[in-house]
Amino acid sequence: MATICRSWAECTARHHLTALPNQIVLMAAMVGCVVCSSSVVQAQWWSRGPADFEECADTAEKNPSKEARAAALTQCNARFAGRRKPGGGYSYFDFMQNRNFDIAGPNPTPEEQKHIDEQYAIYLENQRRSSIAAAFAARQQQLKQASLKSEAEKAPATGIITKPPAKSANDLKRSKPNGCPKHTFSCDWPRLSEGISDLKKALFGPSSKDKRS
Repeated sequence: MATICRSWAECTARHHLTALPNQIVLMAAMVGCVVCSSSVVQAQWWSRGPADFEECADTAEKNPSKEARAAALTQCNARFAGRRKPGGGYSYFDFMQNRNFDIAGPNPTPEEQKHIDEQYAIYLENQRRSSIAAAFAARQQQLKQASLKSEAEKAPATGIITKPPAKSANDLKRSKPNGCPKHTFSCDWPRLSEGISDLKKALFGPSSKDKRS
């Protein structure tokens, strides 16, 4: 049952007394929301993921078992493509080009990935040209060797025939005529004549004919 206020001041006081509990409840609810939000933010800060591969690898190394560490490192590799540089920033290694690219963060941005892809297209084109040039040079070498072999086979065989040294008069005297029967006067006479000449030189000295010669 509503009470009737005797004066304006009494009604105002009653109104403040009635509204005060509601305000207290509202303020308590607001404080509770603020505290809850602060707790959620702190929980998110403590449970945030690693910022890059190095931080992820450090966390993975804290796993007690070897299998867990290996699995965690595999996840780190899949999550982060870049690696920290000593002077700051990150570097991305493209094993297809065997080349490093500087990137701003732990993973390439879309613009950085586009640049890497363009460089890979240029790399493939250079590789193709190098392969064609190497194949052409090898073919030219094969044709040159085949041409030299063909010319060597067509060239006539030229041999140098050496003449036997000329025989001296004494050699002619000492040599027997071909087909000379043994123990015949014609075969034995040159030898006997030479022996007689040598005996005369030994007994009487060289003749005047030999001295003139």
